[in-house]
Amino acid sequence: MGRSYTIRTYGCQMNVHDSERMAGLLEAAGYTKADSEDADVVVFNTCAVRENADNRLYGNLGHLRPVKTARPGMQIAVGGCLAQKDRSEIVRRAPWVDVVFGTHNVHALPVLLERARHNATAQVEIAESLEVFPSTLPARRESAYAGWVSISVGCNNTCTFCIVPSLRGTEKDRRPGDVLAEVSALAADGVLEVTLLGQNVNSYGVEFGDRGAFAKLLRACGDVEGLERVRFTSPHPRDFTSDVIAAMAETPNVCPQLHMPLQSGSDDVLRRMRRSYRSARFLAIIDEVRAAIPHAAISTDIIVGFPGETDADFEATLDVVRSARFANAFTFQYSLRPGTPAAALPDQLPKAVVQERYERLVALQEEISWSANRALEGQVVEVLVSTGEGRKDSATRRMSGRARDGRLVHFAPGPAASDAGGIRPGDIVEVAVGYGAPHHLVADGPVLSHRRTGAGDVHEMGTRPGGVPTGLGLPSFGAPVQAAATPGCATSA
Repeated sequence: MGRSYTIRTYGCQMNVHDSERMAGLLEAAGYTKADSEDADVVVFNTCAVRENADNRLYGNLGHLRPVKTARPGMQIAVGGCLAQKDRSEIVRRAPWVDVVFGTHNVHALPVLLERARHNATAQVEIAESLEVFPSTLPARRESAYAGWVSISVGCNNTCTFCIVPSLRGTEKDRRPGDVLAEVSALAADGVLEVTLLGQNVNSYGVEFGDRGAFAKLLRACGDVEGLERVRFTSPHPRDFTSDVIAAMAETPNVCPQLHMPLQSGSDDVLRRMRRSYRSARFLAIIDEVRAAIPHAAISTDIIVGFPGETDADFEATLDVVRSARFANAFTFQYSLRPGTPAAALPDQLPKAVVQERYERLVALQEEISWSANRALEGQVVEVLVSTGEGRKDSATRRMSGRARDGRLVHFAPGPAASDAGGIRPGDIVEVAVGYGAPHHLVADGPVLSHRRTGAGDVHEMGTRPGGVPTGLGLPSFGAPVQAAATPGCATSA
């Protein structure tokens, strides 16, 4: 009988996608996904950005120690950003860990597990630079209808609060033809929506000398047959250009959604953060987006309590939030991250001050989000039905999904919504918004239309798209060469 595995993922979308690659590698090596925590191999894909990431990891490892003691042969592996940062410190603090691998050598996971088992000793292997682009690896996709596609890894920015460049390395761009081959393969497998991933998507192309590459890539995605929705995250305001806005507005399957991190509305704080734009530039981009795409939903990230932030600095952030009218904002209290320049800055703020400002910001943004969502009451929205986003769906007897602008919609499916059968994840419905809440929309009226899709068929069959690996070819746009399926790619749930 083959060995089983489970992966626990923390952090950003890039980590979620990396976990899909880890799963694909393990299944290609003969492992099967465990339906419970009683797996032969437990992999932690860690994040070093979030506050208390270290405590969370070591707490989870501590809980697994007696489990492993009772089950000889069980293995524990730790990868991701925290592994890249802490390295052999993980095995020193948790000697029952078998494998530690970094962000640059995800592909080595099955070999390291086998080596640790054969040698009966922990294997710690951290590469200093990218060895294999993750998107060339097999994947076990979690969704039948939506897929992540990396267009780059790493970052060339030097934000003082961020540890990502030191853990993910400098930006490495995939060739456009490779990206489009993967997007086309996913669409051929029934996927309706892709999200293009990068630490800074709109600097895409700088490595191969084409600063207009990201706008071209968005337009090229518009020609992929069967692909209905394209999203991307995250752009940096410094590199945001008008050609990207035009591509968003003129490519029908690019969703009217933009997530662009602000971080602070104070120019002085932005300068100390080493963010190479100012608040006026940020607001000018938003104005240009809304002029081209009036119904766009714009979201952001904001850090409260950066070292040296004054009352006036914080008020400047509130002023920008009022002007920008974000659909929603991911707000964070600044936390000191060892290894970042900001950790050595003077004037670290007291927790009570940061908490008070954070609560004021959250209250303001919730008021703005609620007002925007109430304005949608009565409007008809197209929803891609999803799984796992409506945590109360079983109690409310609703289903959930995302509108084209990214808003979460909870709707009542009612009786059989079409003659062809009931509504499934991956199908498309149209519903009228009855109530706008601060963080979601509710539609309890009848479903106005229901379109059964190939993605819904795939979900119903319990299979998943294979995520065909692609090579690293020359930069080009246009119709990609279809890649052949690679043996070992996972296609079953």
